[in-house]
Amino acid sequence: MSLLGAHISAAGGLHKAIERAESLGCEAMQVFTRNPLQWHGRNLSDAETEAFRRALLSSGVKSVVSHASYLINLAGGDDVRGKSVSALKAEMERCYQLGIDAVVLHPGSAKEGDPAVARGRLSDSLRRVLDETDSCGVPILLETMAGGGGTLGVSVEELARVIETLEWETRLGLCADLCHLFGAGLDVATECGYERLVSSLSKHIGLDRVCCWHISDNKGTRGSGIDRHAHIGAGEIGTTPFGMLVSDDRFADTPVILETPKDGIGDEGNLALLRKLRGSW
Repeated sequence: MSLLGAHISAAGGLHKAIERAESLGCEAMQVFTRNPLQWHGRNLSDAETEAFRRALLSSGVKSVVSHASYLINLAGGDDVRGKSVSALKAEMERCYQLGIDAVVLHPGSAKEGDPAVARGRLSDSLRRVLDETDSCGVPILLETMAGGGGTLGVSVEELARVIETLEWETRLGLCADLCHLFGAGLDVATECGYERLVSSLSKHIGLDRVCCWHISDNKGTRGSGIDRHAHIGAGEIGTTPFGMLVSDDRFADTPVILETPKDGIGDEGNLALLRKLRGSW
């Protein structure tokens, strides 16, 4: 079975995120290792790194991924690309220090430009980052996106083309986001729709490269380009694909990370529902 978890706050210190994940019974977790709305983060002290590693080893959390800064746009113009490459390299090095499994990355945006040119910039930037972080070995997981604003990565096929240009580099994988895929127009709300998605992932990417899932319901309609997150079963997607995913042996030991709202039933309620769904499929 997949590893259930959530995006956890690191307020008060990164090791505190492990404690919070433990209190929720998380099997996996996602964390920001620094402020996602700033270009530069302060260096971690040896004490902070050791505290995180020690907390992780003594916990029941089996997998941790980080989410890269929202400012990073490897497909952007020269100025933002330069800052983005530096920021992503720094994030990967922090993950290596902390023993975090992988970095989830938004593929970037063409803004008003040509998407084909932007994909080329994305590929070139990824190659540079991978070459310059070869010693740390941390994988990059490209996240599927809902669309809008020239955003790249709105389909599995598009991300497969990017990975193909990098000769199927082993350190590139996928974070499949059900809310985003639904917003981009994919029918994931039904049993048949979920199976078509998995078949597409298998055909174009390979299931071994699907190293993380993001899950939340969507307040927007299918194909709207909207990714307004909602509690599981409280949006337009419903509960069916989430129950299928968390019970799917093809994604055994794969982190499935909640990105649902923190208000209302919160992570505790959503995780309880997912555990119930996992037992019913």
